[in-house]
Amino acid sequence: MKIFVTGAEGFIGSHLVEELVARDIPVTALAQYNSFNSQGWLGSLGPRALKEVVVVSGDIRDPGFIRHAIAGHDRVAHLAALIAIPYSYSAPASYVETNALGTLNVLEACKVNDVERVVHTSTSEVYGTAQYVPIDEKHPLVGQSPYSASKIAADQIAISYWSSFSVPVTTIRPFNTYGPRQSQRAFIPSVMVQLLAGATELRLGSLDPTRDLTFVQDTARGFADALESDGGLGEVFNMGSGFEISMRDVVAMACEISGQSPDITVDRERIRPADSEVERLWSDSSKMLDTFGWQPRVSGREGLYEGLEATYRWLKDNHGRADYDASKYVV
Repeated sequence: MKIFVTGAEGFIGSHLVEELVARDIPVTALAQYNSFNSQGWLGSLGPRALKEVVVVSGDIRDPGFIRHAIAGHDRVAHLAALIAIPYSYSAPASYVETNALGTLNVLEACKVNDVERVVHTSTSEVYGTAQYVPIDEKHPLVGQSPYSASKIAADQIAISYWSSFSVPVTTIRPFNTYGPRQSQRAFIPSVMVQLLAGATELRLGSLDPTRDLTFVQDTARGFADALESDGGLGEVFNMGSGFEISMRDVVAMACEISGQSPDITVDRERIRPADSEVERLWSDSSKMLDTFGWQPRVSGREGLYEGLEATYRWLKDNHGRADYDASKYVV
């Protein structure tokens, strides 16, 4: 089995590549082309992964490129996307081009190349604020930001390729993933980078929303389980920890881990438009367990605390990398 991973240089993608290598599965990792020849977090993988993984540079927005790159692979994990919600307010067209049209290009390439399985990445943001909890896969889709709307479009394109062309696609819908290598644009690294800088005042966004936070190694393992399986074709699967917590409580945990008690200031720049904020997310992931045998190993309040400790330790050792900078608000 040869697996092609788009978005492999990113946060979740690099962890998935590591997981697949640990399972002795040959991997081709697609990193978005840039003139700096940067391969993102792929450069931080262990010696074995660096030796065994084939890295290619390119862009899913180019249909000819991606069709050629996927040729000869058995299965595809599609994680490449623009994911920063604040930037989607400024550049919505780029999100449609990458997330919707880019997904179309990947699926068309899989169809032409007779790929035997495609695992497409969705997001819990497609649900908008929970209308009931825990959220199962039957929950309505509500695009409360240009980002979430572009991902809804991508999900529907994936479903259409299964229905119309029998492309063997499975959609995995991760809830909020956190852990080592996450960008500072995300809430938890933003908090921790400020704590590591010794800030006496934390500048943060909304603290009342709740999230279902999943440790990145659990997320990567879930993707790998789905890639190795032959089940779940044409279906959507939620993947979360099954534990709901407010951002306020997450900040309190992070402060306790750091041994600091800074003041907290709500930064208006970090607040979403009122009708765009997703106030509550909480996953029902029972379908992942029933179909793929997956369940989180890091779960509940105690598990979250341990995951936050691991994240804090990693950031403490690596906060000088990837332009982590407490003085910046990264969108």
